[in-house]
Amino acid sequence: MSAPLRLMAVHAHPDDESSKGAATMARYVREGVEVLVCTCTGGERGSVLNPKMDRPEIVANIGEVRRAEMSRAREILGVEQRFLGFVDSGLPESEEEELPEGCFAVQKLEDAAAPLVAAVREFRPHVIITYDDDGGYPHPDHIMTNKVSVEAFEAAGDPDRYPGTGDPWQPLKLYYHMGFTKERFEALHEAMNSRGLGSPYSDWIARWEDRPAKWPVTTRVPCGDYFQIRDDALLAHATQVDPEGFWFVCPRELQQEIWPTEDYHLARSLVDTELPEDDLFTGIHAEDVSPACH
Repeated sequence: MSAPLRLMAVHAHPDDESSKGAATMARYVREGVEVLVCTCTGGERGSVLNPKMDRPEIVANIGEVRRAEMSRAREILGVEQRFLGFVDSGLPESEEEELPEGCFAVQKLEDAAAPLVAAVREFRPHVIITYDDDGGYPHPDHIMTNKVSVEAFEAAGDPDRYPGTGDPWQPLKLYYHMGFTKERFEALHEAMNSRGLGSPYSDWIARWEDRPAKWPVTTRVPCGDYFQIRDDALLAHATQVDPEGFWFVCPRELQQEIWPTEDYHLARSLVDTELPEDDLFTGIHAEDVSPACH
């Protein structure tokens, strides 16, 4: 193709890009695809989840620390990245708890989506990846991230919508992350037990018993060769990830053998494609690819 393909990943907080789709992005970057991560919030209300980082000076400057972590992860992945400027909503302890005033999740949809529409029109992605309408898990910022991603996909190509945010650009495909599925965890669970390693996934699998899959996996991107880069990027988010914790219990080599893909649901497509896919850009041809404006 005469111009590079472009992929945009829309995430709620710093660290989400490294725990969802990181190996996919690392693969595409190294194949010449331009990749931009849009991070909706700064993660200012995130807890410190790594005991070794739970120190007063870290907690007092968590927003600044998480931005620095994002910078390191960006360099490891090789992607571009920008913050969209919203404030983390925090994770309520109950449904009755009110969200903080002015946070991302309480914004009007048009206000929350406008910076992303502007980013789409500037970067001109062919493909956007984000969360499903449950947010992947029901964090209010993840749910809002889905809403603004769908809104931007549908509005960015319309010259009558969001005036003042750049020239129209229509992305061609929208995907939801499907990395945390019962099928995947059952496969890893069985593999670990069969090798006498013990499995930490029993509780995770039990959570899906009364929650049937809402979105089928349509697309499996082979990217096992990039799991090391994924893990390195995840470890860059030191406040959020314990190197001795859950994320790293299953040996990387076993993951590469048993489940060497990252998985997605094709939620929108304006090009013809045949399911199942093994490439997010399936169906996008040379005539669909034009130079970026950024």
